[in-house]
Amino acid sequence: MNDMTRVRDTIDTGARFSEADAIRLNRMFRGSDTLDVMRAVLKDSLAGEVATVSSFGAESAVLLHLIAQIAPDTPVIFLDTEKHFPETLAYRDALVEKLGLTNLRVLKPDTETVTDKDANGLRWSFDPDGCCEIRKVIPLRKALANFDASLTGRKAFQSDGRSALPRFEVDTSDEQGRLKINPIIDWSAEDIAAYFDEHDLPRHPLVAEGYPSIGCSPCTSKVAPGEDPRSGRWKGWDKTECGIHEDGEASDIGDLPPGYDPYF
Repeated sequence: MNDMTRVRDTIDTGARFSEADAIRLNRMFRGSDTLDVMRAVLKDSLAGEVATVSSFGAESAVLLHLIAQIAPDTPVIFLDTEKHFPETLAYRDALVEKLGLTNLRVLKPDTETVTDKDANGLRWSFDPDGCCEIRKVIPLRKALANFDASLTGRKAFQSDGRSALPRFEVDTSDEQGRLKINPIIDWSAEDIAAYFDEHDLPRHPLVAEGYPSIGCSPCTSKVAPGEDPRSGRWKGWDKTECGIHEDGEASDIGDLPPGYDPYF
């Protein structure tokens, strides 16, 4: 039995992935082209049911273009925190249309939870982790429950915390062993820029204004030339990730009500 058959059989029997599976996959695809990895995942069902999570930020068009070439019906999950720049929402819609993506899924935070925990909408100013938990982490956790794996657009050059990430890893925040796939983790900033130019991809309009990493508007600042691209996120806080890519215990926000459907 070869490695690819072994991984497929894991999915077929209803089990999720183990750390050993992730190690095996990283060895299988060592040195492989990004498109080969993505074809195996999206066309050959190597990882079962797969979705991608996209912020429609500064570099999101690259991964989305790769997906559109292979399987444009791949579920694309967008976390509408209700704190995004208007430019991000307009860019999302324009990019989906241009690339021909047919399965955009917009997540909304639970109204009751927002009313109870962030009634004035200012939690970001004194508890950014709690704000992310309400508006991103909990809705995404529920939405991904029906998928075996998710694709991310993380790159090693973006921050020290991402510099050693593998292509395949197990999302340890998910007790069932969901696979997290980082197909462009080894791309450089130059690779990203060249891909934009080669495929005439539109840039997020805020990039030209000094925002190389774009999240929610209250927690995103401009970045000076030469600074870490993500240094404009949560400026002044000891925080570099929103929480959807971090392990560890959740905050005391609590789960969403039974039956809550995060898709808007």
